[in-house]
Amino acid sequence: MTVSFAATDREICTPLPVLGHDVRVPLVTGGEVTYAALDYAASAPALQRVWDDVAAYAPYYGSVHRGAGYLSQLSTDLFEQSRETVAAFLGCRADDQVVFTRSTTDSLNLLAAVLPAGTRVFVFETEHHASLLPWERAEGAEVTYLAAPRTPEQAVAALDVALHAAPKGPKLVCVTGASNVTGELWPVRELAAAAHRHGARIVLDAAQLAPHHPVDVAALDVDWVAFSGHKLYAPFGSGVLAGRADWLREAEPYLAGGGASRKVARRADGGVDVEWHTTAARHEAGSPNVIGVYAVAAACKALTEAGFDRLVSREQQLLARLREGLAEVPEVRVLSLFGEDAPRVGVLSFVVQGWNSSHFAAALSAEYGIGVRDGLFCAHPLVRTLLGGEPDAPGECGAPEAVPGERSLNAIRVSFGAGTPDEHIERFVRAVRELVRDGARWKYRTEDGRCVPDRG
Repeated sequence: MTVSFAATDREICTPLPVLGHDVRVPLVTGGEVTYAALDYAASAPALQRVWDDVAAYAPYYGSVHRGAGYLSQLSTDLFEQSRETVAAFLGCRADDQVVFTRSTTDSLNLLAAVLPAGTRVFVFETEHHASLLPWERAEGAEVTYLAAPRTPEQAVAALDVALHAAPKGPKLVCVTGASNVTGELWPVRELAAAAHRHGARIVLDAAQLAPHHPVDVAALDVDWVAFSGHKLYAPFGSGVLAGRADWLREAEPYLAGGGASRKVARRADGGVDVEWHTTAARHEAGSPNVIGVYAVAAACKALTEAGFDRLVSREQQLLARLREGLAEVPEVRVLSLFGEDAPRVGVLSFVVQGWNSSHFAAALSAEYGIGVRDGLFCAHPLVRTLLGGEPDAPGECGAPEAVPGERSLNAIRVSFGAGTPDEHIERFVRAVRELVRDGARWKYRTEDGRCVPDRG
């Protein structure tokens, strides 16, 4: 059964239409303004195309893999077609499996749960916590944390040395495709080659890469890739783990329950015997999130049809304007691991001399209607390395409390993508310039660890 709930054909414009593009928010200084969403790295707004496609399907919603009725069969077909769409979007190999999860974090925890006994895992300290933390929880795994490299070449050389020194046995390398802090692209193809030279496998955290840049599993020669729908312009809480099937097929199911089991029978001794699926269903127990999965597939189609060459070109133009604008403000220091000329996606973090980052981000929101992120971005070791141990300046609002014995560190992150209008970047640059030159126009205070306008 071929299933399609795509909304009527529409001409793709620049930028891509997203939900919330016309939302108005109040300013503490009076009046209101169209909200400038510049926190795509946390969650990107849903594409209008995705929302329309999901709305068109919603009346036909039914249980997946569970019913004989028409809507159930239709939903099952839609679910499995979505798997094929995602596999094509990622350039998967013919024998790869696409497993649907809740998020990138869930995907990487799933992979950690299926590691063969005694696997040695190699991960750079620069990773997001989603790809930094799951591995020590894997039974019998041994984790090696590699120091932050300062060039892509250093990253490849450090991995080469570490793998060469490792004893025989299963090995896994985990690396990001694009940093969620600096936006810098990592040398994924070269790291994959180094891993395979030493008999290791590699998983790519593409959470920040896939929304901005084409990801081709076969061309990059990675063994697995993980990403989240909510960063790919798709709501409803779905993620993907795609790649080699053998470790997934041979491990115990990630969750035990219906859908993962093929056959369950009582034994004479009172227990049960279970035959588990060997397909992706093995790790998809429970009723699947068909709405979320279809949203991911719709986003993959929308980005493919828009053309990544066009999307990347426009994003790089916005990034150039952003960097030029910030370079005109001497008090701003942009954070970088690989250097100023390193290629990056639309993610950039910085600090401002004389300002606490929480205070600056709060002023951008309250006085200009601009939403950014401040903090350590779930990449604490990396941000601390990039800040060199220098604390934010004290201000009316402090950063979240530091751990005992450590001074408070914090940064500001601005991130954008296919739905960002030029005006949002221009407004952001203008706001930074004005705040540095004139200061905040409002009083702020700390409330529950956050800097907020003082309305008392």
